[in-house]
Amino acid sequence: MRSLLRSKLHLATITEANLDYVGSVTIDSTLLEAVDLWPGEKVLIVNQTTGVRLETYVIKGAAGSGAIEINGAAAHLVNPGEKVIIMGFELATKPIVPKVILLDEQNRIERFLTEQPATTLDMV
Repeated sequence: MRSLLRSKLHLATITEANLDYVGSVTIDSTLLEAVDLWPGEKVLIVNQTTGVRLETYVIKGAAGSGAIEINGAAAHLVNPGEKVIIMGFELATKPIVPKVILLDEQNRIERFLTEQPATTLDMV
């Protein structure tokens, strides 16, 4: 089994950082559905602005809100207005095609991106 990229929100803009919240990342449910992320699922977040990486879990935000909110201790690492990449992974025995979307400044879907999995021939 290998851990492979399954879901990616590319260049999301942080809308809020709430240190006093219990923890997690709140994500607009429209975006969750578009890339097949579930509430409670572990995600890797890469801060495109600073390079910081962190892991947390997903909380479902209001549909159409554009919410990408960093909660709890992670709010020390990411600030409103910064760009992040949010990724979900899957354990699989063969390559999978991830669902990837590029977001605009208001965290609306700008377009779907295609990231084809590498084959063993690509690696030689």
